[in-house]
Amino acid sequence: MEEKQRYFDNMNSGTSGNAVPSGQAPGDEKGSGKGLFLAGLMVGLASALLIVGIFYLGVGIQSSIENSANRGVAFEEGSAITSDMVEKLQSLEGVIDDYFFLGEVTDEEIRDGIYKGIMNSLRDPYSEYYTAEELDSLMQQSEGIYYGIGAYVELDKATGLPRINGTIGNSPAEEAGLRANDIIYEVNGESTYGLTLTEAVALIKGPEGTEVTLTLVREGESDFVNVTMSRRKVESPTVEFSMMEDDMAYIRVAEFDDVTVDQFADALAMARGSDAKGIVLDLRGNPGGNLSAVVDMCRMILPEGLIVYTEDKNGKRSEYSSDGTKELELPLVVLVDRNSASAAEIMAGAIKDYGIGTLVGTTTFGKGIVQQIMPFRDGSAVKITISAYYTPKGNNIHGIGIEPDVLCDFDGEAYYGSNGKDDNQLERAKEVLREKLGK
Repeated sequence: MEEKQRYFDNMNSGTSGNAVPSGQAPGDEKGSGKGLFLAGLMVGLASALLIVGIFYLGVGIQSSIENSANRGVAFEEGSAITSDMVEKLQSLEGVIDDYFFLGEVTDEEIRDGIYKGIMNSLRDPYSEYYTAEELDSLMQQSEGIYYGIGAYVELDKATGLPRINGTIGNSPAEEAGLRANDIIYEVNGESTYGLTLTEAVALIKGPEGTEVTLTLVREGESDFVNVTMSRRKVESPTVEFSMMEDDMAYIRVAEFDDVTVDQFADALAMARGSDAKGIVLDLRGNPGGNLSAVVDMCRMILPEGLIVYTEDKNGKRSEYSSDGTKELELPLVVLVDRNSASAAEIMAGAIKDYGIGTLVGTTTFGKGIVQQIMPFRDGSAVKITISAYYTPKGNNIHGIGIEPDVLCDFDGEAYYGSNGKDDNQLERAKEVLREKLGK
């Protein structure tokens, strides 16, 4: 993510700035006597949430204004935040002030650690706390331009370590030969074990022109692989279009950002304008994104009916539908793999349920839940899982994924061992499309 994060994905929350919480003046340091835990923690947790429904489906997020509410703190029986907790936090502050040996820690760093710890207690890899700086970085990504190496990163389910999901064309990551499924073991010698996706990505990103070294665990290699790249401005075109042989169009969607909707519409228009007889839609390595983006794009190809629906903990259901006025009239084949996630699975699942396209590749990632970003007045925010989503036929694919209609494992040896990058999955998709076209 941010590399573009998987669970981050674009936003326009209407918040900005780095407001100083009440009770703390700019530049206050640890031990300032301002009552860090009482003033800082209580303000941080109880300040009014700008409850902006920013729905996260991978790399993307959607703004949907909900109710704003000023939340006061009351030490109620059964609440996790009690007067005893505040007293204990103040005692911990004193211990840190009096005894911590390994350097200075600011009040802000301690507060952020508390907030992150609360979110970590949920034991949900998709729920986390963002500082104001992290949230600003997330917002910038939605514009398709950022500074880094141009790699898509997600957390590997088996190891908990960050994993390369794909690379952006003409980026430092592509030029350095990073591969999908490379596990990032270290960044500049710092272990990534135990880091959230946001924290790992923050290590990878940096000022333009600076270098970053990734220590990778790569399939087929007996030892670590070290790759050094120079960070630079990365522009991320999210849709790629080309015409192939036999009048077949190729459209690759790298992620679902705000900018993707128009780019996808342009690609469909170019396919029709080129008299394409069929389309291969490539969703491999797509980590997901903005709910509104994928819904709008599905409306460009699906028949009339349900696209996706969500249900929260109280059983509240929200539906997203297509009117069918732009239903795709061309034969369609969709490429998917284990890195196709979230919003990509919404599109693939709807296409499969309606039977308007054939899925080729391997079983998808299996992220069938939705996150919402809730910004605070000081510019920070939390992202929290709020619901599950279901395909038109009522399938929840979380932890399961979507099985392709035509199984085709990726031949990495042929792809990375060839100057021409022989893509056996794409070739299989072409074969399936030719069969649809009667060729």
